[in-house]
Amino acid sequence: MRLLGHRLHGILDYVTVVGFLAAPTVLGLTGTPALVAYTLSGVHLALTLLTAFPLGLFKVVPMIIHGALELVVSLALLPLAWILNFSSDVTARNFYVGAGLVIFVVWLVTGYREPKKA
Repeated sequence: MRLLGHRLHGILDYVTVVGFLAAPTVLGLTGTPALVAYTLSGVHLALTLLTAFPLGLFKVVPMIIHGALELVVSLALLPLAWILNFSSDVTARNFYVGAGLVIFVVWLVTGYREPKKA
């Protein structure tokens, strides 16, 4: 039994989409950090819309696959600033490390294998 059911996880997914979409404007991200934020916003929106859970629109991607993808993304975000060579931009670096940590915590507390719940 995990703390987050599928419906609440879906709400957090849409919040994540908005967060990545707003980050360049709110935080002043430009260049590669902004492009990555916009890309992740679109990718996360597509995954959320395609996931077979209460807030998914097309219900194609099983929740367990959704969870596996979020785990990979969360871990990839942690070193992203160094991999893409923008670690000297403290705001961008901290945003991506923070986003990776938040997505990882959500992954930890979500019941991906549990039956669909409200």
